[in-house]
Amino acid sequence: MKEIFRQKAKEIVSKMTLEEAASQIRFNSPAIERLGIPAYNWWGEGLHGLARAGTATVFPQAIALAAMFDKELLKEVGDVVATEARAKYNESKKLGDRDLYKCITMWSPNINIFRDARWGRGQETYGEDPYLTSSLGIEFIEGLQGDSEHLKVAACAKHFAVHSGPEESRHGFDAIASKKDMEETYLPQFYDAVKKADVAGVMGAYNRVNGEPACTSSDTVVKRLREEWGFDGYFVSDFLALMDIHESHKYTSNVQETCALALKATCDVNAGYAYEHVMEAYEQGLITEEDIRRAAVSAYTVRAALGMFEDCEFDGLGLMDIDTDESAELSHKASAESIVMLKNDGILPLDKNKISSIGIIGPTATSITVLEGNYNGTSSRYVTNLDGIKAAVNPGTRVLYSQGSHLFNDRVQELALPDDRLSEAEAVAKNSDVVILSVGLDSTIEGEQGDTGNAFAAGDKVTLFLPDSQKKLVERVVSVGKPVILVCNTGSAMDLTYEDENCNAILQCWYSGQAGGQALADVIFGEVSPSGKLPVTFYKDGTQPPMEDYSMKGRTYRYYEDKPLYPFGYGLSYTSFEYSDAEASVTDITNASVKVTVKNTGNYEADEIVEVYVNNDIEEKLSNGLNPEYQALLEKESSSTQPKCSLCGFERVSLKPGEEKVVSINLGDRTFDAVLEDGTRAKLRGSYKLYVGGQQPDERSTELTGKKTIEVDVNI
Repeated sequence: MKEIFRQKAKEIVSKMTLEEAASQIRFNSPAIERLGIPAYNWWGEGLHGLARAGTATVFPQAIALAAMFDKELLKEVGDVVATEARAKYNESKKLGDRDLYKCITMWSPNINIFRDARWGRGQETYGEDPYLTSSLGIEFIEGLQGDSEHLKVAACAKHFAVHSGPEESRHGFDAIASKKDMEETYLPQFYDAVKKADVAGVMGAYNRVNGEPACTSSDTVVKRLREEWGFDGYFVSDFLALMDIHESHKYTSNVQETCALALKATCDVNAGYAYEHVMEAYEQGLITEEDIRRAAVSAYTVRAALGMFEDCEFDGLGLMDIDTDESAELSHKASAESIVMLKNDGILPLDKNKISSIGIIGPTATSITVLEGNYNGTSSRYVTNLDGIKAAVNPGTRVLYSQGSHLFNDRVQELALPDDRLSEAEAVAKNSDVVILSVGLDSTIEGEQGDTGNAFAAGDKVTLFLPDSQKKLVERVVSVGKPVILVCNTGSAMDLTYEDENCNAILQCWYSGQAGGQALADVIFGEVSPSGKLPVTFYKDGTQPPMEDYSMKGRTYRYYEDKPLYPFGYGLSYTSFEYSDAEASVTDITNASVKVTVKNTGNYEADEIVEVYVNNDIEEKLSNGLNPEYQALLEKESSSTQPKCSLCGFERVSLKPGEEKVVSINLGDRTFDAVLEDGTRAKLRGSYKLYVGGQQPDERSTELTGKKTIEVDVNI
């Protein structure tokens, strides 16, 4: 934060009584009328659009935005979120509305690692890879905060730092992570949010981390975040997380002790009600006046940086800047870019002129909820899957529809017999030239504990299969024998083994945004070639470790030993791409780049995601006699604990048929690092292999695409 804002904050807080200062570190800070300070509620959400504040542009859910692999577009999305948040804030305060969600402190993005496909909140993240998450997180934060004198809105990276389920036990759960996993997987993206994006806020998690409550950890918050990384923004607890410290974790005896622990650990703002007891903790001698005023100054530094106490360049934004045609078009573009084609036997794209009837079947076909995901706003322009297809077909083409099944119950009508829509679905399939089978989940059963109706696992998934009601539907429709295009709207990876074996094409559309149905039609009918890539691995059910195990062994593409159904980084196109002339340039161990020529050798204009991976093999370095300064440490290490390969660069490129471009990609500054068992990050000199292509360098990707990546040898 700029020093001018900190000085402004100190000046304002110095005029407050101690009781007034204590009131300002609550998320629902009351007005201080004698100082002319209005009430302010800190709770704002903006993962993929301004959320819970009324009408706003609804972009695809965060996991879908990750599937775009498009840093520039994600930054534009962040800017729209910030514009609409500012506009809503300005309009609301004119009318005296100081309610939650109508603020300019966004508790976004969620940069936790999606390490387990069953986690309901994984949809809020950018996937399973630290480099991808870091790269996208930086862009989104910069889009939110802007580059003006004042912050457009204040971004907040959450949930610091080791948090990814299970939802049902999160309030009392202790996530045990090794020093290696902390440094290699759980912390890098938070470091980059602080050091590279200058994020204004960081939010703690509900659970404990290695025995300490995440919001008050001496190791992660005090030592790592504040002291080592030099974070000078505000730290906020997750909602009611401080109450968990004495009620669920039993780490303190009462709320007063919790307040003291939190303030000593530099938790500046409490989302919840624990800090209503701050003065009691002060009166009991558990904290000092300095503790309270330090937190208030930290909070007010952010408010000053947002221009709350002076004229600000964003004061002119208002209602006409919300839900614009331009933001709607950006959402549509994001929806199209996020679709991942998992299978295509040649049926796609469909030729409208050869179809007289098309069947749309499935419980997500008319669903607005699957467009929204969770933590969403309300759009004025929803286009469901059915709407999109109906609008796109030729005049005279008959579109037949059946819900087919309930999303998860065994019947649609309560008094009917089980499977009451299957016969209708079969009839529709029999009378259609082609079937678009729209299946998946939604945020009523996949999401955050308390926000879902999932009575089985508090928002997490019990299995990776579709609900039984939909499995029956898929089997019934497939049995008819008509061509079937499966459209899957979920926020996470599913086991689609049966669907892969029996459907002609599969499109993974995520929670696809307000224009999700329009984007789906664009892809199905060939107006847009699918270009998304998977930001998560699609596993077969039963092959992952227990969800409670936070070791990265056997998790994500970097450590998974079995063959996945669909690999991280995978996605098909309507065209084909040829890679050639790949070469690396290395200035030093933290500054390297790759150049490669990419040619569109097919018949469709399309975007390609160029991916670069690195192979770090400690044993190879040892056998070559390299890195003598690390020799003693490395001899204790096992190559089996190292990632098989790691994404270290990517770029989206647009190519017309026959066109070729030279694509230059800067590699991450941790590309040639090895993280040792003790958490030491060692920059190992020696020989490396880089892999360049439209996929990762694994056997399954080659099997699915018939292509291999280009290998580039690099000496550091």
